[in-house]
Amino acid sequence: MITSNSQQSQTPASATPAITKTLHHQIVFIGGGSAGLPTASMLLKKNKSLDIAIIEPSKKQYYQPGWTLTGGGVFQIEDTVRDKKDFIPRQATWIADRVVKLDPENNAVLTKEGILVEYDYLIVSPGIQLDWHLIKGLREALGKDGVTSNYAPNYAPYTWELIKNFQGGNALFTFPNTPVKCGGAPQKVMYMADDTFRSKLGVRQRTNVMFLTPATKMFSVPEYSALLDKVVQQREIDVKFRHNLKEIKPETKEAVFDVFDDNGAVVDEVTHKYEMIHVTPPQSAPDFIKQSPLAVPGSVYGWVDVDKYTLQHNRYPNVFSLGDASSLPTSKTAAAARKQAPIVAENLLALIDSKPLLHKYDGYTCCPLITGYGKTIMAEFDGYSGTVLSSFPLNPVKESWIMWQMKTTALPWIYWNRMLKGERFEGDYIKLIQWKK
Repeated sequence: MITSNSQQSQTPASATPAITKTLHHQIVFIGGGSAGLPTASMLLKKNKSLDIAIIEPSKKQYYQPGWTLTGGGVFQIEDTVRDKKDFIPRQATWIADRVVKLDPENNAVLTKEGILVEYDYLIVSPGIQLDWHLIKGLREALGKDGVTSNYAPNYAPYTWELIKNFQGGNALFTFPNTPVKCGGAPQKVMYMADDTFRSKLGVRQRTNVMFLTPATKMFSVPEYSALLDKVVQQREIDVKFRHNLKEIKPETKEAVFDVFDDNGAVVDEVTHKYEMIHVTPPQSAPDFIKQSPLAVPGSVYGWVDVDKYTLQHNRYPNVFSLGDASSLPTSKTAAAARKQAPIVAENLLALIDSKPLLHKYDGYTCCPLITGYGKTIMAEFDGYSGTVLSSFPLNPVKESWIMWQMKTTALPWIYWNRMLKGERFEGDYIKLIQWKK
């Protein structure tokens, strides 16, 4: 049970805040972002009398897929952000605070400000945690002297500064040895950078573009991976498989990598000089989940332990989870969350009514893979089986200008005007290309 600090004399004051207030809500959301907001809206569309609270500390809502386009000079960072209050459902209670402790045995969560929030049902959708600290020297180096990342809004504009001003040398793009949100993003910025280098006289000839990843192939789905193999070959990009970034040395502009063998054991260490490096940080579930009974037992990542079809917790039936922090064995994308939200909404309503949970998530996800300006592979697939899927009357395993238009125009519009409001848009996607955000 969560208790105040006065009752936990052995616990540092910073670890567990003293309880200042106790609230109770029928349904509590941890996280009001791309997974939580659509689900809450869908629930309230089905039943306006539901008592819903959303615990969410941020006042801003970001369209995170737009950060890659910001890093590529297509968007401004201002294009990717709006006020959170415009998307919180009016009938819901917004608790602008951060969860620090979970107590599922007593159906309660504790916030940073000491608010104990009790619940009948809990939906965990806080997003993913960026573990910058796991790469030695990275936090101190970020945002200056050639070190950047599109995984945070304060660094994405610097990515474009580096790319457009690049004059030659080593341009490194990394992927970490953990699952990440939007697994294609580390490649997308690389292809746009390569295009930009080629557009300036002599720059690409003076440049070595390198992609360094612990993986053994370019993408998890064989058909898309084979297409990306051709892309990197045509672009003369130097791909280093089984390489994991472990240290940045900003004073000498060097990046240090562990090298793995076929069994995943570290067998070597290599160092590469860089003029610029785009780093994708290691990622995991937030620490408060890792340290709770809701996490997958024994998992270093701490994902919320849910059934991959119903999205119900495997040990606490009144808890559901979706989005990046869940244990669902599929890619962590906004498109996946969009398909998960109605499953959680329908199954939670069924649970409240003591009915069986009949709605199943099929593992669908989508990762629009930008392979250059004006070219995108709309990589849709079943994350559970690895089967290629397509929502469009086009060959999905092909670079397409139409899909570039979808990525840059239609999908942001859908996100702000349909998805976050819990509206399922299944109309003619191609017509949306003509629409403005």
